[in-house]
Amino acid sequence: MQPQELAAWLRLLLTPGVGKDTARKLLAAFGLPEAVFEQSPSALQTVVGPKTAQALQQVPDTLDTQVEQVLAWLAAVADRHVLTLADPRFPPDLLQMADPPVFLYVMGDLAVLAHPRRLAMVGSRNPTPQGEANAHQFARALGQAGVCVVSGMALGVDGAAHAGALEGGAPTIAVVGTGLDRVYPRRHLSLAHRIAAHGAIVSEYPLGTPPLAANFPQRNRLIAGLSQGTLVVEATLKSGSLITARLAAEQGREVFAIPGSIHAPQSRGCHALIRQGAKLVESAQDILEDLRIVEPRSLTTEPAEADEGGEPDKLLDAMGFDPVSLDALQARTGLDTAHLQARLLELELDGTVGRLPGGLFQHLGQA
Repeated sequence: MQPQELAAWLRLLLTPGVGKDTARKLLAAFGLPEAVFEQSPSALQTVVGPKTAQALQQVPDTLDTQVEQVLAWLAAVADRHVLTLADPRFPPDLLQMADPPVFLYVMGDLAVLAHPRRLAMVGSRNPTPQGEANAHQFARALGQAGVCVVSGMALGVDGAAHAGALEGGAPTIAVVGTGLDRVYPRRHLSLAHRIAAHGAIVSEYPLGTPPLAANFPQRNRLIAGLSQGTLVVEATLKSGSLITARLAAEQGREVFAIPGSIHAPQSRGCHALIRQGAKLVESAQDILEDLRIVEPRSLTTEPAEADEGGEPDKLLDAMGFDPVSLDALQARTGLDTAHLQARLLELELDGTVGRLPGGLFQHLGQA
């Protein structure tokens, strides 16, 4: 993109009173931003009010600084891009949205945005150990099947999904709610570098935009828009993940949900989605079959988990898959405290059992 063209797009978006909706209306009426700025105030007022029409006649004070900042960002490292609604490389799925972004910043491989198999994975920022394990295991299996996982690079489920997809050997897309010159949360700095190297990070927000709470629900619509389906791994009833699922359903995309314990608040959002028509999934295979990536399998019975001697583990049988206290396990198994604690530690170290707040334990199943 030439500097003068970039300046015209940024000027449009920097003009007071011009948000995404107004910008799209102006572009639909007059064409490219350069043409918008050639219009008379009376012509502009056929689309916007007098105050905004007057503002469009003025060059924003910060325009030169913004243009220089974006050009410097683009030149600093390879594989940095800006895309506009007029760019032929703009993700076609986003063009089908009711409210597509006008301007996108991208770090990484643009081709990934048109990957033939894209699935959103979203969920709690504070998942249970089982929820985090599910996110990683599902994403890894999907990645091994050639599916590009799309998520939001947040703590919890998002981070586990990106990491699992990369481990599975597939690209992954992170849609973030900040400017791309920032990484949020900071602990995902290394993950962000890996995503940019083996996928793409996308934002509609200008460079320098901090992590504002209002931006994240808006970002969720792009996660849904870039995906052919959405999997909610674990979510409370107030989770932003339910926004992503609703937007996906409104766009005619498949919505999947992983069920969980009836006692876990992090599972109630998924259960609500299933009651509303989301497809219950118990493994990545279920999703691959529904998306017709693999042929349906025949029903099989999974063998019970066994201890080192090859026998089914009685402690795991007693534990079930719901969070359980040490006292409850003692009552169910009859084991003394020392023996029970030693066995739980062994299972925790090998990843079979997770420790939860409040002195609870949970058997971690395989996705």
